[in-house]
Amino acid sequence: MAARTHKIVIGVMGPAACDPETAALARGVGRAIAERGAVLLCGGRGGVMEAAAEGAKSAGGLTLGVLPGAGPRESPPNAYIDVALFTGLGEGRNWVNICASDAIIAIGGGFGTLSEIALGLKAQRPVVLVGSWRFEIDGVVPNVSRASSAAEAVGLAFAAVGTGAAR
Repeated sequence: MAARTHKIVIGVMGPAACDPETAALARGVGRAIAERGAVLLCGGRGGVMEAAAEGAKSAGGLTLGVLPGAGPRESPPNAYIDVALFTGLGEGRNWVNICASDAIIAIGGGFGTLSEIALGLKAQRPVVLVGSWRFEIDGVVPNVSRASSAAEAVGLAFAAVGTGAAR
C-alpha cells in the first residue's frame, strides 16, 4: 500500500491588528504559499491573518482559519477564509494551529504569536520569523530562521519542510 501524502500546510501566525506595511508583507507571504500549491492556515481573524488569507486567495489558494470561538457568532472568520474551523478553545487553538501546520511563519506579533512560536519549537515544527520576536533562553538563542521578505520566508519554510515531507 502506498504511503499517504497530504498537501503541505503552512501556518501564518501574527497579530489581529497590523500596520499597512505588515499587512502587505503578510499578503505577499500568503500569495507565495498559494503559488507553491500549499494550503494557508491561520487564525482566521483580522490583521496579519486576514492579509495572509487575502494574498493566498488572490493566487487561487485554499485557506483554513482555525478560530477561537465555538461558532461564527463568537468568532466570525474574515472574508478570505475558505474553511472555518470553530474550535471553542479560545487561545488553546494555538496548539491546533501548530499541530496542523508543516511549518510556521510568524509575522510581527504580540503574546499570542509568541505562544505560537514557542509551541512550534516545542512541537519541532520549522519556524520562520519575519519582523517578529527576538529572544534567548538561558543565554541560548533557539535555532529559528529569520527572513526579511515574503519570498525569503516562504522559501525557508518550504526548504525546511522538504518536498513530499510527511509529519
